[in-house]
Amino acid sequence: MIAALLAAVALANDAGATAALATLESDELVLVHRAPLQSHLAPQVARCFYNSLEFQQRVFGWEPARPVTVLINDFSDSGNASAMGTPRTVLLLETSPIGMEFETVSPNERFNWLMNHELVHLATVDKATKADRRWRTLFAGKVVPTAEQPESILWFWLTSPRDAAPRWFHEGIAVFAETWMAGGLGRAQGSWDEMVFRTKILENAALRDPLGLVAEGVKTDFQVDVNSYLYGTRFISWLALTRSPDHVVRWIRRDEGSKRYYASQFKQVFGISLDEAWAQWTGFEKEFQAENLAAIRTYPVTHGRDLVDRPLGSVSRLHYDERDDRLFLAVQYPGSVAFIGSLPAAGGEMKRIVDVKAPILYAVTSLAWDPGRRKILYTTDHVEYRDLREVDPDTGESRTLLKDARLGELAFDPVTRALWGVRHFNGMASVVTVPEPYTEWKLARAFPYGEVPRNLAVSPDGTLLAVAVGEADGGQVLRLYRTADLRKGEANVVAERRFGVAAPLDFVFTPDGDHLVGSAYYTGVANVLRWNWRTDALSALTNAETGFFRPLPMKDGRLYAIRYAEGGFVPVELDGKEAPDLAAITFLGTKVIETHPELKDWNVGPPSEIPIDTLVTRQGSYRSGRGIGVESVYPVLQGYKESIGVGARMNLSDPLMLNRISLTASYTPDSDLAGDEKAHADLHYERYDWRARATYNYADFYDLFGPTKRSRKGWSVGAGWGKTLVDDRPRRLRLDVDAAYFGDLERLPFYQNVVAPDRLASVVSTLEWSNARTPLGGVDAVKGQRASLSGAVDRAGGEMFPKLVATWDAGLALPLSNSSVWLRTAAGAASGDRENELASFYFGGFGNNWVDHGDEKKYREWWSFPGEEINALAGRTFAKVMTEWNLPPLRFARAGSPGIYASWARTSIFATGIETDVGDSALRRRIGNVGVQIDVRFTILSRLDMTLSFGYASAFEEGTKPRDEGMVSLRVLR
Repeated sequence: MIAALLAAVALANDAGATAALATLESDELVLVHRAPLQSHLAPQVARCFYNSLEFQQRVFGWEPARPVTVLINDFSDSGNASAMGTPRTVLLLETSPIGMEFETVSPNERFNWLMNHELVHLATVDKATKADRRWRTLFAGKVVPTAEQPESILWFWLTSPRDAAPRWFHEGIAVFAETWMAGGLGRAQGSWDEMVFRTKILENAALRDPLGLVAEGVKTDFQVDVNSYLYGTRFISWLALTRSPDHVVRWIRRDEGSKRYYASQFKQVFGISLDEAWAQWTGFEKEFQAENLAAIRTYPVTHGRDLVDRPLGSVSRLHYDERDDRLFLAVQYPGSVAFIGSLPAAGGEMKRIVDVKAPILYAVTSLAWDPGRRKILYTTDHVEYRDLREVDPDTGESRTLLKDARLGELAFDPVTRALWGVRHFNGMASVVTVPEPYTEWKLARAFPYGEVPRNLAVSPDGTLLAVAVGEADGGQVLRLYRTADLRKGEANVVAERRFGVAAPLDFVFTPDGDHLVGSAYYTGVANVLRWNWRTDALSALTNAETGFFRPLPMKDGRLYAIRYAEGGFVPVELDGKEAPDLAAITFLGTKVIETHPELKDWNVGPPSEIPIDTLVTRQGSYRSGRGIGVESVYPVLQGYKESIGVGARMNLSDPLMLNRISLTASYTPDSDLAGDEKAHADLHYERYDWRARATYNYADFYDLFGPTKRSRKGWSVGAGWGKTLVDDRPRRLRLDVDAAYFGDLERLPFYQNVVAPDRLASVVSTLEWSNARTPLGGVDAVKGQRASLSGAVDRAGGEMFPKLVATWDAGLALPLSNSSVWLRTAAGAASGDRENELASFYFGGFGNNWVDHGDEKKYREWWSFPGEEINALAGRTFAKVMTEWNLPPLRFARAGSPGIYASWARTSIFATGIETDVGDSALRRRIGNVGVQIDVRFTILSRLDMTLSFGYASAFEEGTKPRDEGMVSLRVLR
């Protein structure tokens, strides 16, 4: 995944003429950024790196064997980071501010926080014992698992054993460490985490065990993978409290004498099994949260009236439509594509208005309501560059107003009809205004780096703009500016309220404009607060057991809001009266630091004290080809025809892995093979846009298992180029062009049972379009379209053989969660000498080997036809139609152990019809089939996904007996 992200970065950089990749280097760091756009950020990132590195050396004993490569870029409006410890140590940082919805992340300065967090990952994965280093020396590096050679899984385990641990293990220790590295500012004593677990105990929801968490919890809950952070942090904090931080570190560190497997090391350090300790923690959590609930109940508790009968997952801000007495909101819950909907103000069923493309977790979208034009304004593409769109709530008609506007935090001015928003660009955040007709934005206030404006709101008379601002030191403040001043480029503060480190969340003006109403974790619990901005008086309107957020004040004094519940948020109606008083809760993190004050020594201090100028050894341009070196070398098995060969694979790459080279050479000592067929070689080069390949008697590991054979006698040379023309996910248009020349062939490169000419030249060009959506927690796309157009020209014996294939798929989501019906079509035509094998298409078989890689659902490919033998059907033209029903997946919570477990099974039923030699009555064949395939997803070594598939199909043709085919296949490394 990281390599794909880096390739996307390089591609975008290559396409841009305004910036080039540059480096800031030292003995331990290669920092790559786009100059000059991100040059102002590079010193800060480097200081944060060294500030964190000192801690990793001191606490985790990690000394990087080679410089860590850090790439900063600005290709998303959602700040984020990814760390990769195998095969190289690489960090990818997005420069945009981090989303603070509901205080789900730390308020620490973003790069300081990200470096503290991500370097813990590298220290955990990269630190090695003598045994690990011997394997790394033997294999010339750390081995990353690759589907082409599954033996690499074993070499991965030997060279990077701590990489083979569940995500909760990695995220738990990273969050725990980041919190105390920042002096207690972090999610190990975060209000959101406390609320989540307090709510579980309140609602008597089961706390998942380690197996249930990884197998089901991170897939079916609306927070998906965030559960790894929640559970991992909580469990490790409890370990530190009840044992000690030193015990936690000894468990995490890969020191001499430590166990290779994380769970075995746990037992060695703590003296009990991981499952036993986890059970003890859940018992503690129930008692701990019961005490917090009792504290909250010291005063009367606010409940409110639910407007829906179940939690809705993530929920946006609410807006009220006075004419139709309804609420507008966006929601995203597992099994459904995110959408904007309307809800009767009195409660009831939601009505879907429009889907939200590329939603963001928790916030879904930024939403504003224009009652005059009766339009909902909203944002999409939240993990890329945000678009501004509008939709008519009555008709569902929507359109784009500003493409790649990079706007969010929308607020509508009812007087001037302008939009206000926050815009991100190269790490900076600015408040902008978008006047009607919303075709351009204008800068109002550029905030200095480290200050991040959020949660905008406009007063009813249009004169004031409320802005919540997060400061570099974690401080949080709510400020009021005059809109007239901002339009003139002035930023005079009318009033402000400081909230300490508790963020003011979604404050909006009351209808009279005298107050702002929002929420904050002032007592550790999120309650609705009312601020009189004229007198600076602050009062509480709720006393929540869980948490209330995103209040919407009404003219009669009532409030609409959302309350947190197990499974997501529930819209509620509140009476809007002041709460008598509030009691503070106890944070688990507070108990940890009080019991173990030695954690105060983990504080790394401010990165500004790092003398980065004295550490830099080089600055200049980054040339990826200059740094290409050996990544790993390891032994492999290969299949050639019906024989077994042995050999080795060598991988090379540059530090960012923009250029990747693999060379696989093997030898098959089978006396039945001719002498010139015993040696095999495959040289493969990939850059983000170019690829090249040369083979000699190509051999393939998967030819050892099953009927599909990819190995070929002969040699080949080829090159390819690809470019994504439209990358507006889920909309994607890609063009690929490949050319190859083959010699000494026996069988066609793409059809194993068809005789080939001795020499063959081939050029293939494919245009692929996709606009398909997978719901939160889904296992496959449930709606949308896919299409492709592929043209090929083969040349052999002085003749040309053109071919053209077109495909089109369309899917419809069913009311059942994660269920869909698809129509899949394909058609093709070829020309040339009818007697020549190159002038036909060939079909037949599921296409899966007993052990395989690539998509397990090969029956969807245009060349596949389950029930018939491989390549048994042939035709110069063809038309094919398939209908497919994908049933809801069956989830497993306890199928296996944390080291190997099944997470889901899905069933697909399909029926296909194909006609070959269309229009030629003498040769025409019409064949149908019906089939079923069951796929079971399971995971080994905590992070490597496999799929075990079972299929059966029956093909039938008028005048012949039905033909049946069964299929069992294990897909390696999805």
